[in-house]
Amino acid sequence: MFVQQLEPVADSLGLSALVATLPLLTVLVLLGAVRMKAHRAGLIGLAVAVAVARLVFGMPLGQTASSAAQGAVFGLFPILWIVVNALWVYRMTVRTRHFDILRRSFGRLSDDPRIQALVVAFCFGALLEALAGFGAPVAISAVMLVALGFDPVRAAVVALVANTAPVAFGAMGTPVVTLAQVTGIPLDTVATVVGRQTPLLALVVPLLLVALVDGRRGLRETWVPALACGFAFAAAQFAASNYVSAQLADIGAALAGAGALVAVPHARRPAAEPVRAAVLTGARSEDLDRDDPRADVLRAYAPYALIVAIFSVAQIPPVKDLLAEATRTFDWPFLDVAGPTGDPVGGNVFSLPLVATGGTLVLLAGLGTAAVLGVHARVAVREWAATVHELRFAILTVTSVLALAYVMNLSGQAATIGHFVADAGAGLAFLSPVLGWFGVAVTGSDTSANALFGALQVTAAEQSGLSPELLAAANSSGGVLGKMISPQNLTIACAAVGLAGKEGDLLRKVLPWSLGLLLVMCLIVVGQSTAALGWMLP
Repeated sequence: MFVQQLEPVADSLGLSALVATLPLLTVLVLLGAVRMKAHRAGLIGLAVAVAVARLVFGMPLGQTASSAAQGAVFGLFPILWIVVNALWVYRMTVRTRHFDILRRSFGRLSDDPRIQALVVAFCFGALLEALAGFGAPVAISAVMLVALGFDPVRAAVVALVANTAPVAFGAMGTPVVTLAQVTGIPLDTVATVVGRQTPLLALVVPLLLVALVDGRRGLRETWVPALACGFAFAAAQFAASNYVSAQLADIGAALAGAGALVAVPHARRPAAEPVRAAVLTGARSEDLDRDDPRADVLRAYAPYALIVAIFSVAQIPPVKDLLAEATRTFDWPFLDVAGPTGDPVGGNVFSLPLVATGGTLVLLAGLGTAAVLGVHARVAVREWAATVHELRFAILTVTSVLALAYVMNLSGQAATIGHFVADAGAGLAFLSPVLGWFGVAVTGSDTSANALFGALQVTAAEQSGLSPELLAAANSSGGVLGKMISPQNLTIACAAVGLAGKEGDLLRKVLPWSLGLLLVMCLIVVGQSTAALGWMLP
């Protein structure tokens, strides 16, 4: 048995924590300063984590390798299993041109560019985040806004800022699933707390978007539909994450937000010509004027309806219990780790949910989508293989980062850092979202930031007397606000609208909003750690 040590370097917690941060610092420096590709930085960071675990913390090489293997396997299944199948569904809608039909359907809801920003960037962007994530919502939303006549810079800024509230539950709940796994906190508990933080952002972001599109006039004239959209989105995200399914949180929220815009008469009023002239400085795509048969429109919405239906049925207690019977739990080979107190850690046991996992349910929805959209079986398989090929570097990045996280967690590196950080005391509640924000700003992924810092947040919370569930959730909720300033997302946004090389200009435009919203989230978490807002937590 390997017993974790908290102070292996000169019996000093501070020095030990400093050495334990080397794998994280390596990844962050390679990504942020050297601008190395994420998958390469992840692999180098993993090598550093293995070296620190073996040479400093004394973890046997076999157990270190086994820890890394467990992290990589978890990265493949269920994490990437969800992402691949979700993106596969999206690719089939693009191949059959039903995605274009959906785009035109959204474009016809209103001719007011401020409302179009809410429909396309906030609501449809959230739907794309729910299914695809990993930069797809920003790229697609920005392109659609340019097609509607938006200035490229404004389109990119709106798309980046809109891609905040849905991120924690993106890619069928992948970030919170990862957070639950690395912290040992049940998924339902993590999702419940995150679902009482990010919906508060959803109330603010639509108002911010109409202000970004048309300044004070936009806020003054369209605050009613913006507030209605934000409230509906927030309510649905809260309800789904707390009482239905974390995987459905963004889908339900996106549809609810769009439904609220349709229901508010103010949103369907024709925009005044001065507004359109001031906002729409580009050329509008003629493709938007084409009428689509009702049957084609229904088929375009079918994939999302299938996902909602399948996930909803999977939450019915008898069905949920039946699916759970296929879960396999076993002792992970060549791994026998105890914490500093001598008690075995949870990582010794591995759970493999073969059917009761989001990826398998999305796969079923994908098979239904292929049937509804008329995709031949051979073509569907080819699209699935093409999806894997498209994500090959993302797959390498996620598996290496999760392998790094597992090595740090099981060797005791994360525990050492957590005990040291816990000295921040009450200030830890304020700093917790900042750590998640920093992680996402550098890695570009809430999933990666949760894998890197989730266990650290829990350890620090336990040592400082704060709620582990609150700080774990704060890591993810604060992280979503770093997405708009991450180099990966900035590059994706610039490439999508033809502004390659202008990432710095875009960063200067979105950074104040990222920092401002981060401050709001920090204050929310501080409030929830005290009696002021503690009543919000379950």
